Amino acid sequence: MEFRKITVFIALFVTLSVCAQRKQIGEARTYLKSGKNFDKAEKLMTDLLKDSANRENKRIYEIWFQSVQKQYDQANEKFYMKKQQDTAQFFSIVRRLFTISFRMDSLDARPDKKGKVDPELRKDVARDMMRYRSNLFFGGSYFVRKGDFKKAFDYFETYIDCRRQPLFAGYDFSQEVRMAEAAYWATYSGYRMKEPIMALRYRNLALQDSTKRSWTLQYIAESWKSLKDDSMYVATLWQGFNDYPISSYFFPRLMDSYQNQPEKALEVANLALKADSTNRLFLFAKSVVLLKLEKFAESLDYSNRVIKRYPDMAEAYYNAGTAYVNIALRMDPMRHKKQIRKMYQNAMPYMEKYRVLAPDGQNKWGPALYRIYFNLNMGKQFDEIDIILKKQKR
Repeated sequence: MEFRKITVFIALFVTLSVCAQRKQIGEARTYLKSGKNFDKAEKLMTDLLKDSANRENKRIYEIWFQSVQKQYDQANEKFYMKKQQDTAQFFSIVRRLFTISFRMDSLDARPDKKGKVDPELRKDVARDMMRYRSNLFFGGSYFVRKGDFKKAFDYFETYIDCRRQPLFAGYDFSQEVRMAEAAYWATYSGYRMKEPIMALRYRNLALQDSTKRSWTLQYIAESWKSLKDDSMYVATLWQGFNDYPISSYFFPRLMDSYQNQPEKALEVANLALKADSTNRLFLFAKSVVLLKLEKFAESLDYSNRVIKRYPDMAEAYYNAGTAYVNIALRMDPMRHKKQIRKMYQNAMPYMEKYRVLAPDGQNKWGPALYRIYFNLNMGKQFDEIDIILKKQKR
């Protein structure tokens, strides 16, 4: 007896639920026919879908889709008639259409009792969605300009995601030029959000946009760096350096990554100079690496090349003066007194010029000039530097 009561109650509950569902669907259809209140029709359907029992009802999705589609047409007409329209809201409608269409197609493509898959809505829905699709790209671009990179990423991701959606199985996106550009902007948006995983998600596709490839490689490199993946970071720097050897981004970072590997750094510098033999940064970088490798005469040669072309580059004078000092320090003071004195004499004008060009660099030119003046017995100049260094220690 008790079991019969429960059964009757469940049957009554299901009946009431179905009646409520039919009522809301009926109200939504009335709104759609009235030509207004399409947002209310949408809400009726989204409310129904809050109940898990309704989530496989394809008819609810169809009416939801139609209600949002009519909102799109309404908003689009306002743009056409040059009436006031919330741009962000318009793009929000577009994205909702894609969300609904993907869910609806998933239900539509379920196999029947015999296991056969024959989606009845796909062709027409896909055709409609292809008309709206460009607005996903424009929506992403709009939010990039507004600085809302999270929304921008979502729009570009939805645009790109069309290529794997069964809804668009009948369309070929492989030759679509804008796809790579969308991937670039998705990468950029992820980078600006400081979300490296998102920035890296479409990196391979983004690299196909040749007009922005250099920037894409920079965002990829920074993302690997943020993830502390040194091997991928350096590999990306090499990729960028090989493609864009005179870029101001890849070369200095590649050199920094080889701070403790001067032989590798020298390899990079030599490759850079092959691309541009007069570049001040490349010439200077090679002089620095040669100093580290204790190839002082070669370092001096490259420092002088820099100075000849770029006489205002302070650090080149410091490198040259340091090279002369190190040559002197390598000599036997008992056998090469004259040569040592000559090296310090050669070093002096370079280091004094460095002092003029970089007056705040006391920690570099101070000790160097102290040693030079001491070895050249220049008492007055030595005393001045001695006072400066003692003040620094206080």
